[in-house]
Amino acid sequence: IRERIEAVAAGGGPPGRYQLQAAINAVHTEAPSARDTNWSAIVALYDYMVLIDPSPIVWLNRAVAVAEVDGSRAGLAEIDRLAEVLDGYHAFHAARGDLLRRLGCGGESRAAYDRAIALAGNPAERAYLTRRRDQLAC
Repeated sequence: IRERIEAVAAGGGPPGRYQLQAAINAVHTEAPSARDTNWSAIVALYDYMVLIDPSPIVWLNRAVAVAEVDGSRAGLAEIDRLAEVLDGYHAFHAARGDLLRRLGCGGESRAAYDRAIALAGNPAERAYLTRRRDQLAC
C-alpha cells in the first residue's frame, strides 16, 4: 500500500477507489489509537475519493475525519449538509450524535442516537449505540 501511495505521489498515475480505501485503512491501522491517527492524511485521501466516488457515504466519512482535524462544529456542518440524502442511514445519525455530544448538546445528541438506534438493523450496533446514548450526561 505504501509503495502505491508513494508511486501516486511521484506521478505514477491516479489512484483508484480501492487503492484509496486501502490507503485510508493503512493510516488507521498504523496509528496506535484514534487520537494518534493522522486525520489530515485521511481528509486528504477522502478529498481524492470524492472525486472518484462522490457518494453521500464517502462525504459522510470525510466529514467525520474533518471533525477530527477542524473540530466538531466543522464536521457537524458538513454532516448536516447530507441530512436530506442520509436521513434513513443509521451511521449518519450516530456520527451526528457523537459530534453533538462533543459540543455539549445533550438533548440533540440523544435524539440523534435514538434515531440511529431505530434505524440500525444489527443488534450489536443497536446495543453499542444504546450504550453511547446512555452515557450522555443529560
